[in-house]
Amino acid sequence: MAMYIRVKRMKTTYFIQCDPTETVLDVKQKLFALIEQPVNNQRLVLMSTEEVLEDSKSLADQKVSHV
Repeated sequence: MAMYIRVKRMKTTYFIQCDPTETVLDVKQKLFALIEQPVNNQRLVLMSTEEVLEDSKSLADQKVSHV
């Protein structure tokens, strides 16, 4: 089931379509296509808990839900 997640960067917000089974690394690779920031320089944080998301875990495993 596809979902959209919101990624905020400075004053810009990106909406990325992804699947709950995708890993955070997959999302970072999609984000790289938009912002040209290397994956290893990106850090995604879950706003509700302020936890840094782990690259190897899926979005569902880390309780990331759509906006």
